[in-house]
Amino acid sequence: MRDLILKDVSFSYPGGFLAVDQINMEIKAGDNVAIVGQNGAGKTTTVKMMNGLLHPTKGDVLVGDMNTKDYTTAQISRIVGYVFQNPDDQIFHATVESEVRFGPKTLKLSKEEEDKRVQEALEITGMDRFKDENPLNLPLSTRKFVTIAAVIAMGTEILIFDEPTAGQDVEGNKMLSGILQKLHEQGKTVITISHDMEFVASNFKKVIVMAKKKIVRSGTPAEIFWDFETLEKAMLKQPYVSRVCKALHIEGNIISIEDAIEGILNR
Repeated sequence: MRDLILKDVSFSYPGGFLAVDQINMEIKAGDNVAIVGQNGAGKTTTVKMMNGLLHPTKGDVLVGDMNTKDYTTAQISRIVGYVFQNPDDQIFHATVESEVRFGPKTLKLSKEEEDKRVQEALEITGMDRFKDENPLNLPLSTRKFVTIAAVIAMGTEILIFDEPTAGQDVEGNKMLSGILQKLHEQGKTVITISHDMEFVASNFKKVIVMAKKKIVRSGTPAEIFWDFETLEKAMLKQPYVSRVCKALHIEGNIISIEDAIEGILNR
């Protein structure tokens, strides 16, 4: 399993627009990390450099001992999977099963291994019941799970999710939490961009905060969501339960309902 390291990385788009400005980041193999920040903070550009969709203008992105500058996107994507925010950017096949099968088929696996990966990915995401459906006929929230299944089936060590909770209801978020837990149990590295602070607080052990194209802080959810200077810099809000506990003067860096109950009982 490989660590993922960004060393003094900057990226400018054609025309000179600076999107990421000298960031350093180290994500250990098996980490479960959320990247948060407002639109324009540089989050999506950063993760696109992690799987070779973009190459840094300055600095280096290392996936294990592989410098992404020296490899094609196709080569890096066998190690770092990427689920786009808009699933329609990744769906090209007429059935859910054929969509999920396409990636493993390109790897020239044995038929047995290919079938195993496809079935496991469909089951983990709950998409096995839709396997014969045209994915474009499914709701947007469900199409997101189709693309997640397709990336899981590739068997990459590292998976990147870009705003997976966007458009999801409570049940969808529960399914996402279950998927993240299963991937963590498998030893996968998971990196997720999210604007959903409740989801971040509940599902991640490490949070990286970006603002104005830079990293302003990293830490545990409890450290981040009770650091008001960092929240102000990044224009972020605490999770709802944290705000309620702050208003009620319940002590402790509370980020979950369980923490809140314990804080109330200990008053």
